[in-house]
Amino acid sequence: MTRLLLVEDEEGLIVTLTDRLGSEGFEVVVARDGEEGLELASEQTFDLFILDVMLPKKNGFDVCRDLRKLGNDAPIIMLTAKGETLDKVLGLKLGADDYLTKPFEIAELLARIEALLRRTNELSKTSLKGKFNFDDVEIDFKCAEVRKDKKVVDISAMEFKLLQFLVINKGTVHSRNDLLDAVWGYDAMPTTRTVDVHIAWLRQKLESNPKHPRYIQTVHGLGYKFAS
Repeated sequence: MTRLLLVEDEEGLIVTLTDRLGSEGFEVVVARDGEEGLELASEQTFDLFILDVMLPKKNGFDVCRDLRKLGNDAPIIMLTAKGETLDKVLGLKLGADDYLTKPFEIAELLARIEALLRRTNELSKTSLKGKFNFDDVEIDFKCAEVRKDKKVVDISAMEFKLLQFLVINKGTVHSRNDLLDAVWGYDAMPTTRTVDVHIAWLRQKLESNPKHPRYIQTVHGLGYKFAS
């Protein structure tokens, strides 16, 4: 059974989500503050996390960041306040895979969960098992680690998944919508700016000259490709 950790302090939402997600066949474990959520995530195995941003004791951003620092690469969906664009950007930068703005439809949350789980499984099946090198960068697909000039690069789970997909399909041009579908797992549900932001972060971290990238290239009017 697929296990989800819901870190949320609104009792009404907890009841609604646990009932609905449970009826869909998920096992839902609940933590009512950030510290409890991080402790449960450290002690048990979960397939996906749902994190509210505003939490007692430890906010969702800190929990997200600490999960990634611990090497946990399970998908993370963050629940943000209405209209808080900075929350969404910060969550993605810290390693979240997706976000939903409150209030939201349960059906949309289910679609996001299923899409992320499906894509995570598909990427793990098709991922490279060895290492790939370009310039002074080494990607270790087995360990999900990236080094530049022999130093480990601080890279989020979604950045790694995007890089992995581009490398596996090197030379092929992918539109923003194609990348959303292949890596995030849905067709243009968030804005296409999500892809651009992650591409920019990868270039900043890996390219010798991010303003004139040699490997993670833009094909104007079409999308992006990895040029080997």
